[in-house]
Amino acid sequence: MTRFRLDDFSLLETAPTSAATLRAKLGEMLISSTSARVRIESVNPQTGEYRIVVQGTLDTEKTPFDKT
Repeated sequence: MTRFRLDDFSLLETAPTSAATLRAKLGEMLISSTSARVRIESVNPQTGEYRIVVQGTLDTEKTPFDKT
């Protein structure tokens, strides 16, 4: 899986985005994090609308596999 970088955060808000693309980017972000947690802010059972907050710490340490 591709490593998530600080520059990738802007891609999360790019619209329109498919659910599959968003899932992949969020997965990369979580795997590239040293810690992560989620808070459910709201869920509307009538409309299915939800709001979540993801908070974590991205691992920014360079590895031998990173491009220079």
